[in-house]
Amino acid sequence: MRYILSIGFDNREFGRQFVDVVKDNTTISPDHYSTYDLKHGLRNDDGTGVLVGVSGIASVSGYKMLDDKIIPTEGELRYRGIRLTDLVENYFKEDKFGYEETIYLLLSGSLPTKGEMAAFDELLEENRKLPDSFIENFIINSPSENVMNNMQRVLLALYSFDDKAEDRDFENQISQVISIIAKMPLILAYSYIGKKYYYDDASLILHHLEPNMSTAETILHLIRPDATFTDEEAKLLDLCLIIHAEHGGGNNSTFATHVVSSTGTDTYSTISTALSSLKGSKHGGANSMVEAMVQDLKATTADWTDKDQVEKYLRDILNKQAFDQSGLIYGMGHAVYTKSDPRAVLLKDKAKEMAIEKGYCDDFNLLSNIEAITKDLINEKRPGSEICANVDLYTGLVYRMLGLSPDLYTPIFAVARTAGWCAHRLEQIQDPKIIRPAYVNISENKAYLAMEDRKSKHSQLAIK
Repeated sequence: MRYILSIGFDNREFGRQFVDVVKDNTTISPDHYSTYDLKHGLRNDDGTGVLVGVSGIASVSGYKMLDDKIIPTEGELRYRGIRLTDLVENYFKEDKFGYEETIYLLLSGSLPTKGEMAAFDELLEENRKLPDSFIENFIINSPSENVMNNMQRVLLALYSFDDKAEDRDFENQISQVISIIAKMPLILAYSYIGKKYYYDDASLILHHLEPNMSTAETILHLIRPDATFTDEEAKLLDLCLIIHAEHGGGNNSTFATHVVSSTGTDTYSTISTALSSLKGSKHGGANSMVEAMVQDLKATTADWTDKDQVEKYLRDILNKQAFDQSGLIYGMGHAVYTKSDPRAVLLKDKAKEMAIEKGYCDDFNLLSNIEAITKDLINEKRPGSEICANVDLYTGLVYRMLGLSPDLYTPIFAVARTAGWCAHRLEQIQDPKIIRPAYVNISENKAYLAMEDRKSKHSQLAIK
């Protein structure tokens, strides 16, 4: 029987008042940021990110600056200087899986020759295995209701099986990141299977690894009960992995990778930190929020194929009267991209093809309507402004058409982005300087008071 932590306050009155005390003393007014001329959330007033470092891994662009004004442009994402769209178009042209080549590019900075790619594929396959009994003892028998949480724990557990876990030699660091990248599909699959078995009462079905499979094929092979999939399905998942593999050094999880790597900590702790960041609903969980919003729209709208009813729902969202009352239309807008998100453009085209094949045309048209109507509504509210669909808008539909559970949406993002995180780690560990910003302290100086002289600022802070 699994031990379940008991967390909470037995003394409810004390608990309620203690919560109030803590909240009062940990709430920072946004006004302080303007008072001290600080960049709230490391964002400039126009929403762009504050420049804090230099990287050669990827470039993200979606606007130009002219006379201190943002001029919207078509979005562009480059991996090591090469356009993402060029990479993907050539993978389609050659009808091949491209994620493994993308990993090579991100880590090394160059495209591999045929011989180099064959050697790298062999290296990934050699590392795509877990220690004896590890799956049973550390994954299946110790599940978590959240797959991302379990992936973090499992990754940290692998530290104990690496006799060079603390070796900072650069060659060893490269060996470690390749090992982690290769193992992530297994960690995802078995964490998901354990969750389904223990929490969802699903049958426990484990498949052995098959040789010569791509990362996308490995994931589908392991998580599907019958282990079968079509080449088209695997190629679509491969596209998802490619477009999620990297997005510059400023996104939260990659910035966290830089910060933690600068301390001199180990690779396992670093990538676990990145997973922790990506798990957040404001970062990697955004695609799940799109899916939840779409399902809410369907449930609360009489005819979700009707554009007028979709428009009313979206207006209600903007007025904080629908869905989660946040005022956000998930899947729309981006911190950098203005006219277009190249990842969303690529995914939308392929999503449409599969929607026609699998009978999801109404669902695709709904997302297309959300995209078009949101642009009109935002322009109506702020004339001349630009907003585009981001990669999350169509990701959920693609995963649904592939038969993937929402439990897997963010974990698949994590598997893909591990390549980018590892590339940034290798870059950061060669810089000896620790990242150490500063905060303004706004607390007042106080004198220490003896117990008998203290008074609670709240009514009666009851102690049981």
